[in-house]
Amino acid sequence: MNISLAAERSGLPVKTIRYYEDIGLVRPGRSENGYREFAEPDLQRLKFLQRARSLGFSIEECRELLSLYEDRHRASADVKALTRTKISEVDRKIAELQSLKKVLSTLVDACHGDNRPDCPIIDDLAGTSGGEAAITQSTEK
Repeated sequence: MNISLAAERSGLPVKTIRYYEDIGLVRPGRSENGYREFAEPDLQRLKFLQRARSLGFSIEECRELLSLYEDRHRASADVKALTRTKISEVDRKIAELQSLKKVLSTLVDACHGDNRPDCPIIDDLAGTSGGEAAITQSTEK
């Protein structure tokens, strides 16, 4: 199948498929005229990559997962360990986002939100408020 059909069937943009080929994640065959020819195994790899990327795995993690996917003698413990590492990363990002939300909520609560020009949010962003320390302290609790 050509790249357009592979894109349609994998749910990936043509540009992404070309990128994956450039970095060696997929290696489609070539026809006599030089066009890419994707076989069913290539399509399966593309679908695998699409799903792994949608779950937040990096390109390098996808490379490792693909290696495990293709290794029929793999230990599922290796796959599980990689996924647990990803979960830890997600937990860390969630904590960062919760902290960010707390700071933003504190700033919103400090702002009167009226027609006056005084705005603790702007002051904090500009680093001109004395409330910066209070906001930092509230996020550390």
